Amino acid sequence: MARKKKKATKKTKTPRKKISFALSKQQKIVLGGFLFFLGLALILSFFSYFFTWQADQSEVGIIAERELETQNWLSKFGTNVGHFFVYEGFGIAAFILAFLITLTGIYYFFDYTKTQLKRFWFWGVLVMIWIAVFFGFFTETNSLLSGVIGYELNDLSQDYLGLTGTILAMVFLAIVYLVIRLNITPDRVAAAFRKTKKELKSDFSEGTSEEKPSQTDYEKSVVDTVTTEETATVATDISDLPTDEAGDKEIEPELKTTPKADSENDVTMEVEEAVEEEEVEDDLSNKLVEDFGEFDPTLELSNYKFPTIELLKDYTGGKGITINQEELEENKNRIVETLNNYKIGISNIKATVGPTVTLYEIVPEAGIRISKIKNLEDDIALSLSALGIRIIAPIPGRGTIGIEVPNKDARIVSMRSVIASPKFQKAEMELPLAMGKTISNETFVVDLAKMPHLLMAGATGQGKSVGLNAILTSLLYKKHPAEVKFVLVDPKKVELTLFNKIERHYLAKLPDSEEAIITDTNKVINTLNSLCIEMDDRYDLLKEAYCRNIKEYNVKFKKRKLNPNDGHRFLPYIILVIDEFADLIMTAGKEVETPIARLAQLARAIGIHLIVATQRPSVNVITGIIKANFPARMAFRVTSKIDSRTILDNSGADQLIGRGDMLYTQGNDLTRLQCAFVDTPEIADITEYIGSQKAYPDAYNLPEYESEEGGTTLDDIIDERDKLFPQAAEVLVIAQQGSASLLQRKLKLGYNRAGRIIDQLEAAGIVGPFEGSKARQVLVPTLEALKQHLDNENNDA
Repeated sequence: MARKKKKATKKTKTPRKKISFALSKQQKIVLGGFLFFLGLALILSFFSYFFTWQADQSEVGIIAERELETQNWLSKFGTNVGHFFVYEGFGIAAFILAFLITLTGIYYFFDYTKTQLKRFWFWGVLVMIWIAVFFGFFTETNSLLSGVIGYELNDLSQDYLGLTGTILAMVFLAIVYLVIRLNITPDRVAAAFRKTKKELKSDFSEGTSEEKPSQTDYEKSVVDTVTTEETATVATDISDLPTDEAGDKEIEPELKTTPKADSENDVTMEVEEAVEEEEVEDDLSNKLVEDFGEFDPTLELSNYKFPTIELLKDYTGGKGITINQEELEENKNRIVETLNNYKIGISNIKATVGPTVTLYEIVPEAGIRISKIKNLEDDIALSLSALGIRIIAPIPGRGTIGIEVPNKDARIVSMRSVIASPKFQKAEMELPLAMGKTISNETFVVDLAKMPHLLMAGATGQGKSVGLNAILTSLLYKKHPAEVKFVLVDPKKVELTLFNKIERHYLAKLPDSEEAIITDTNKVINTLNSLCIEMDDRYDLLKEAYCRNIKEYNVKFKKRKLNPNDGHRFLPYIILVIDEFADLIMTAGKEVETPIARLAQLARAIGIHLIVATQRPSVNVITGIIKANFPARMAFRVTSKIDSRTILDNSGADQLIGRGDMLYTQGNDLTRLQCAFVDTPEIADITEYIGSQKAYPDAYNLPEYESEEGGTTLDDIIDERDKLFPQAAEVLVIAQQGSASLLQRKLKLGYNRAGRIIDQLEAAGIVGPFEGSKARQVLVPTLEALKQHLDNENNDA
């Protein structure tokens, strides 16, 4: 089916985004002007300082007293900078620094290529140091020729190399500069000497002979000239070397040689040596980056401001965890007493107090079997009169056994505390999620991009929706609208409603959808299949760009190495959030499970991540295919051990105490957390804050997808039917169920082709019209009736 290419939407930058040091054209002009006049001021200050330094010596360092006058042309500024750079710096060589600053201003003002400027600075600084050290041979510590730095460097060099060694080192450095920078080599010096000697001889001949020379004298002069030059070369001073338009690369002079004539009758031949073409150092992408800076996806919303921390409430009143020493001692004694009743001795015990749970780590005496302690879980819970006792035997990596006991006075973990924590603020992650705090009261931050998908489950009222809000809030506080987009699916129609306010900032939807938050099951199917199309399109882009993942691709695009005219665009992360997966499975079944499984298997590399939540973690909802592709799981309190094993592949979720108490695993060990609490009014304030700012013209458009119920003209043209039409008809008649998903499974078809065949079967009168989530009615009862129906059609045709 035809589908419309989605336009790339350029996006913005924010105060918290990475700083770009690329300057705009206006900024370069301002900076260039500033540097030019600063360099000019330094030149005037230094020049005047040589004549006025003695008179102004007493005013050095005195700036605050306005009535004091100095004789320097630039007053106190000139006196102080002259004293600093000339007297205490490099002496007369400080003029080089002033000229370099002036030259830098010219380069930036006219936006010349900076390659040549870098060479000027490198060699200029080296020459400045060399001159300062050179004058250090002839000066004292207070001389203006070498400055303090030049004198001290000379003195230091003589301490280690001696006078002779220092002179040799200085001469060697001078030769290096002449050869590498000025390209003055011995052969060029010799050629220049020969040329000068020839010109002097010619001038002398013209000055002493007033008469026109005879023919014989002329011939003799020609022979002498040719004899003098074995090979005539053009000796060119470094200042005469031409440069290209950008000032980027020095071009070698054109060399011409004139070989010696064998006899008077031979014709002199001129040999012209071809000039080597210059090498291009920078390719087009680097030139674009240098001229315009890296591509900034946040530019369209450059004034976007992230939500402030004041929008979140502090439920703790700024207080930390209160340790109830009496409660800790009482629980410790009961644990020890219970274990002693079963002849289990303890050599050591340690308590770690968390927001809602305290972890008691015990070290049993030698010879005690761990399984024996594990079996006493219910007995310990009885002795402590506590709900939600959980034994970890042993704690991985510690060599201890853990007993988690709920606190009598649980403490709320506010979303504000985890967002404001350094661990979240300084997180170097693509998609950081601040989930809450661990038993040791540490903020728990994970990267969704590395999960790469998250499966959540929990009974009604145990904190599942709050967990989803915490995830979305984390991303809203960390990622710019240009960097991440949400596809929100809310079959319950009330949980995610508030995020409608940020539709044109953060949400993605189908082009023809009125609302960005999806509540209708049919639209969910279309959206999931649209995401599959988006996934395939993105993989095509990565293939053309020779990139393995979205991060590499976006870096390459920002460096302007990918051409937008070829369809390349900046790719934001897309996060699909489904609040109640069980309802979708009940109403749509395989039509939902199939695209979700495909996205979970393939979409990680191209930046599409799934967060699926359900309150019914049964095996017919969380199937094996789903679990296999969701290694990251998050479980709030569930009602049975079976549900716990379904979601976590482990027990423990049935022993949680509720109200945000949860277990998290990413394919290895279980981590107990207290989920951060963010209330509905806080979400309303955050979305209102974002929604009131300048936004994009529309929500992020997903690719168009036309489902089987998207409409058909019901034109029944037999010759245009799919070649699998007869087999498809037989499959549906045998099953007495008309659905595209059935054809997909039985005939190994793609969704689009199965949909077209269904339309053809409807047009042929074999199946009935679309009836929402229900399968179509099959109008032909048996295979014999189907054969007769098709024969009648052929006869009529």
